[in-house]
Amino acid sequence: MKKLILMNPGPVNVTDKVRDAQLRGDLCHRESEFSDLMWSIRNKLLQAFDIKEEYSAILITGSGTAALEMAVSSCLTPERSILVIQNGAYGERISKMADAYRMKKHTLNYNWGETPKLNEVEQALQKNSSIEVIAMVHHETTTGLLNPLSEITLLAKKYNKRLVIDCISSLGGDNINFKQSPIDFAVGTANKCIHGLPGVSFVLHRKKDLSRIKDIPARSIYFALTQHLEAQDQGDTLFTPAIQAHYALNTALEELLEETVDGRIERYRKVAQNLRKGFKEIGLEFLISENLQSNCLTALKLPNGISYDWLHGKLKENGFIIYAGQGLFNQKIFRIANMGNIQDEDFTRCLKVLKECFTKTE
Repeated sequence: MKKLILMNPGPVNVTDKVRDAQLRGDLCHRESEFSDLMWSIRNKLLQAFDIKEEYSAILITGSGTAALEMAVSSCLTPERSILVIQNGAYGERISKMADAYRMKKHTLNYNWGETPKLNEVEQALQKNSSIEVIAMVHHETTTGLLNPLSEITLLAKKYNKRLVIDCISSLGGDNINFKQSPIDFAVGTANKCIHGLPGVSFVLHRKKDLSRIKDIPARSIYFALTQHLEAQDQGDTLFTPAIQAHYALNTALEELLEETVDGRIERYRKVAQNLRKGFKEIGLEFLISENLQSNCLTALKLPNGISYDWLHGKLKENGFIIYAGQGLFNQKIFRIANMGNIQDEDFTRCLKVLKECFTKTE
């Protein structure tokens, strides 16, 4: 099978070194070697984002959704409520999780791709004293929108609320200043901007919040955050982990530390800037304003007469995987992500293939 360049928003292309890390042999998760591996990953996560003093890293085997559910299910004191900001499919996913756990919930609903109105967020906090937690997606990959994290963080601080932020598609690719914008539960995964492989995700939890959540009755067996934290602090794990994916994540974090988070963010920014320049030269139209877009993904309107399936097929024939729109954007847009181990010449070739696709249909 020829190599495919994955321009979908995860899983991503990884280096040979990360891929080969899976071949280190079989290991029982109750052995000290796995304890050492788990400690190494948790330490590297905190080191990479310079948050060792303020945060704990809690690992869980599963996709980013697993870590998000661990955060959501563990964040709320009984009888208090959660405010969910929704402006895309993944904000709506947080809301569905809150419903599944029968949490008291308030929602602020916006059109997909619309920036939340900060005055409405503040009004909701003023009106509903029961709100304890604000939940939001940072990079809403439904549209490529980067939500106003620093502003929401200021409101959370002003009204003494806790924050659950889905950073799954932004951590390592878009700027998050944990010191200026502290997040109580920052959710991430291995297989996006961290450049690992699917199978491990994590929550970066603010230590000062532990005294609040440790007495919250567990709403789940698998997703009980404080129980995972206690076990991992003791070098243990609650359940059987995806060991080979952990090896790959540890190696990916070594590569991230070498590049630095700031270095990777800047590389993503430059790549996105060059891609968007190329998209405009081809004549493609952005779904949302360029100043609202993340560093990691661009949502583009499908030109008249072009179907997503046809475009996807043509790109795949040339070795590129693109991504469809979701929900109401299905068959209206396509998405191109620039996450992962992709070289500059691959991006250049992708733009060339795209241009040929649209030139041939004119």
